[in-house]
Amino acid sequence: MKEEAVKLSSETKIGIIGLGYVGLPLAVEFGKRRDVVGFDISRARIDSLRAGHDSTLEVSEAELIEASGLTFTSKPEGLRECTIFIATVPTPIDEYKRPDLTALYRASETIGSVLKKNDIVIYESTVYPGATEEECVPVLERVSGLKFNVDFFVGYSPERINPGDKTHRVSTIRKVTSGSTPEAADAVDALYGEIITAGTHRASSIRVAEAAKVIENTQRDVNIALINELSIIFTRMSIDTEAVLEAAGTKWNFLPFRPGLVGGHCIGVDPYYLTHKAQAIGYHPEVILAGRRVNDNMGIYVASQLVKALTRRGIAMNNVRVLLLGFAFKENCPDLRNTRVVDIVDELQQYEMGVDVYDPWVSSEEARHEYGLTLIDKPALNAYDAIVVAVAHKEFAQMGIEAVRAFGKPNHVLYDLKYVFPAEASDIRL
Repeated sequence: MKEEAVKLSSETKIGIIGLGYVGLPLAVEFGKRRDVVGFDISRARIDSLRAGHDSTLEVSEAELIEASGLTFTSKPEGLRECTIFIATVPTPIDEYKRPDLTALYRASETIGSVLKKNDIVIYESTVYPGATEEECVPVLERVSGLKFNVDFFVGYSPERINPGDKTHRVSTIRKVTSGSTPEAADAVDALYGEIITAGTHRASSIRVAEAAKVIENTQRDVNIALINELSIIFTRMSIDTEAVLEAAGTKWNFLPFRPGLVGGHCIGVDPYYLTHKAQAIGYHPEVILAGRRVNDNMGIYVASQLVKALTRRGIAMNNVRVLLLGFAFKENCPDLRNTRVVDIVDELQQYEMGVDVYDPWVSSEEARHEYGLTLIDKPALNAYDAIVVAVAHKEFAQMGIEAVRAFGKPNHVLYDLKYVFPAEASDIRL
């Protein structure tokens, strides 16, 4: 292999395809040190970033300015001078819980249209083991007319972004790297080493790196499913789950998981990539799918618990109004991807309840576009039969329990899913 195929220089230009929660922070970090072209198919997204505004709130205007080497484009032709390409597009699941690689295929086609000899293509999107070489590489070869590991090379370095987290940023989270040849792996590792202060871990192969990523969130998913199931059991025994977890947590090696809705772009999605591949090779994964079933049904469980609590209070089911506080998939973040709060909304509407959703972090336009749901600008006082604290946004905690309860009618139920308030302040909790 030619030396120039893997050698980095100060002139090496990077193209980052996909400028969402993963791609933009990465582009900014590299843009502080190198020339970087940030590509996104959304012209509105590009226009907003050029104006210094990041709608995901992951990057500030000051950080965009600091990344002096970063430019933006929505035209594939703008990537032609790049020699390293990093794909950071989403990999969701479809309505049948199957991996949807559409964005990854399109990103590969975009890269393939400008791919040249000796270029390196790195994927960060979460996939099942083998997907990079089995699914993406053939697209690159077909579109570019070049030959894999002869004319161009591939790497995989899974993203580890935690949306809304201002402590664990892209540069302070250790990065797993890999490459399609030893030389390519060295180049990929050296490239990320320029920006990752926490260091890198070079995996022995692309498939190992892919597998490592997909089990990170599968492990968390299974653990949360266990706690969710324990919460269901303890509720039937009239035992406060949080009190149990606090007591068990006094042991040094007890893992601090908490019950709740499992949404977002990672934990609620990644396990299905692994189970899809497992079933494709003839193995039916029992534990992983059992955990998914538990977590996927938590919205239905929450709704049923709320109905029971309303009944115990003697609140008639006709014309019940419910206020949901929070719609993002996690606290202090505008990210709506795979939010499971929508499951509660859907289930309560099956009971013909009126449901209002208030979230100061979320874009009403995005909620309407993605879920057909219109958020309210502000909850009304003394208006609701039930209040559900669904997301632990700091604004809700700052309101205080009295202000939150003021949204309810004199006889109402407060359901605190996220332990925002003390146990004695809530009527029911997970």
